Amino acid sequence: MDRKIRVLMAKCGRDGHTRGATIVANALKNAGMEVIVLGIHKTSNEVAEAAMQEDVDVIGLSQLDGGHMAVFRRTAHLLKEKGAKDILLVGGGIIPEDEIAELKNEGVDEIFGPGTPLQEIVKYIQTHVRPLPDYSFKR
Repeated sequence: MDRKIRVLMAKCGRDGHTRGATIVANALKNAGMEVIVLGIHKTSNEVAEAAMQEDVDVIGLSQLDGGHMAVFRRTAHLLKEKGAKDILLVGGGIIPEDEIAELKNEGVDEIFGPGTPLQEIVKYIQTHVRPLPDYSFKR
């Protein structure tokens, strides 16, 4: 039996708007994923460290304060630096179209803007993450 997809959700910088991230986290939980909510006002370093410690498959960053370029870029760089290139990095929030390609070139796998259907986010994660088998002992 495969283990659940593990997702770390976080908000970096001074952005404290959590409604969208909470809705997405609930949709992922309802789809059978394990969601760890790191919370608000985190640094990219804290996110990357938590992702490694929690052995997650996906990091979901939400950014609404305009700091997405620095935060997403730095998080992608840290994951690469730590050898965690297998962790899917997705982002959401208010991100101008012309900056999405640049973020993807920097290592962000996908960006989901306002109004993205929740099922589209779930399906993207399910098709781009292959959870490792669960080798825990079962009676």
